[in-house]
Amino acid sequence: MSRIGKMPVSIPEGIEVIQRSEVLEIKGPLGELCLSFEAAKCLEVQIQDSMITLSPREQTKQARSLWGTYRSLLEQKMIGVSQGYVTNLELVGVGYKASREGNLLVLKVGYSHEIRHVIPEGITISCVKPTYLSIRGIDKQKVNLEAARLRAYKKPEPYKGKGILYENEKIKLKEGKKK
Repeated sequence: MSRIGKMPVSIPEGIEVIQRSEVLEIKGPLGELCLSFEAAKCLEVQIQDSMITLSPREQTKQARSLWGTYRSLLEQKMIGVSQGYVTNLELVGVGYKASREGNLLVLKVGYSHEIRHVIPEGITISCVKPTYLSIRGIDKQKVNLEAARLRAYKKPEPYKGKGILYENEKIKLKEGKKK
């Protein structure tokens, strides 16, 4: 039995859940998300009052492995449409800065050229300070994927600690070359 899968998902106030065959449509104040159970045909979804419970239709290894996964995905969608997700990045280094130009994010991170990154739909990136970015959205996977793409432009290096870091990330610095 899945410990995570057994727990029901509560539906907060102001959120509407509609079940259409193998798709759950979740509508909230921040937007609308869908969760498809097409890959998980071995799971059964039941909506009662303000609770959603998932249960496996058969006791197979695939059903048990997907049970907890889809329950977690469903809970993430509920939080996303009601509160949203935020990931913060810091630019550490001399001359490192970011700015917005319409639908583009312009990064200056130590290269001879600027990096122009197109901001995808459903994601909001704001430059709180020139060296501090805030990435917001209703889909947790998209928000964290966008943060990872931005971080990949200049990963933190272990000798000086420069680069694009997640908020509160600590870089363990290595000792430099000795004479």
